[in-house]
Amino acid sequence: MIIVKSMSRLGRDALELIKRIREWKALGIILYLEIEGINVMALDNFTIDILAALVQAESENRSEAIKFGIRQSMSAGKVKLNYSQFLGYTKGADDNLVVVPEEAEIVRKIFELYLRGYGCRKIKRWLEEHGIKTVTGKTERSTSTIDGMLSSEKYVGDMLLQKAFTPDVLSGRQVKNEGQRAMWFVRNNHEPIIDRKTWERVQEIKGSVVYAELLPK
Repeated sequence: MIIVKSMSRLGRDALELIKRIREWKALGIILYLEIEGINVMALDNFTIDILAALVQAESENRSEAIKFGIRQSMSAGKVKLNYSQFLGYTKGADDNLVVVPEEAEIVRKIFELYLRGYGCRKIKRWLEEHGIKTVTGKTERSTSTIDGMLSSEKYVGDMLLQKAFTPDVLSGRQVKNEGQRAMWFVRNNHEPIIDRKTWERVQEIKGSVVYAELLPK
């Protein structure tokens, strides 16, 4: 017997749910839903199909409601970040970004090295040779992480919101926002680690979008 709080705990895709339940049913496994008080295996296939479809619809509606709330927060210039993996900043009052001095020095060094002609691979090697660990305590970091840091507008005090989004609630996979969704730019949102002149010079070298020039002041 498998006991779950509700069918939604098993998955969000109706077809996948139906397939899984029918496999269990063929094996004589009982599936019991606590909230509904239902032995799913006692139901006919048609009713199971309807339940699975309802679960998917509920999941999609919940996802849209959450996305709407996030978009409303973004339009107001607010966003939640993964502070535990964000070198240079930590979470302050009211979820504001607060500079971590010792980490900020590492960020500045990375930008300095890049302007001295170091590529991401050479910067990675320099950091590892000097025993500088990642924000999560690892001894090695990827070149893509360094490249992302060099392009991050957050280090100059700005925020570009909804740079990625999840088009499909079933897959949960994020894709880069290339104009499919609205984006919000907040200038001077928090204390910068890198001065604007240095940051824009790095973007010029990288050939990246200079947000400060392309987006409203």
